[in-house]
Amino acid sequence: MNLHDIPVTTIDGRQTTMGEFKGRTLLVVNVASQCGFTPQYRGLEHLWRELRDRGLTVIGFPCDQFGHQEPGTEAEIAQFCERRYDVTFPMMAKIEVNGDGAHALYQLLKREKPGLLGTEAIKWNFTKFLVGPDGTVEKRYAPNETPEEIGRELAKRLGT
Repeated sequence: MNLHDIPVTTIDGRQTTMGEFKGRTLLVVNVASQCGFTPQYRGLEHLWRELRDRGLTVIGFPCDQFGHQEPGTEAEIAQFCERRYDVTFPMMAKIEVNGDGAHALYQLLKREKPGLLGTEAIKWNFTKFLVGPDGTVEKRYAPNETPEEIGRELAKRLGT
């Protein structure tokens, strides 16, 4: 399956596909509201605002598989992100990223860009994947790689 054919649901319940973002560089992130990395929302929003006109889309996929750090409903997650971090980048409905219930998008992302020592499993919240405009999975970033660090690379890639 091509990445752009994968169905997704927005945080407000609208059905779409990743094809909605075809032609854009994507930073796909599994997010959580009660994680030590949660402040990365601020940096992700900054990347979105600074680079969206140059072709970047940041997309957040809430996930509750790591330490029950995303226990809320989609409405609660959206409200938290808006109130606490003024998030305006696209947010999707809560998904699973590992195991039998892993979303098709994450199955593809992990297969295309395995982690350390070739392991596919997502280790924690705020793992990030860089996807090219054609849907090619180009890079995987660990949770501790900050949006600020990634932003320097993305700015060069997208032109300053």
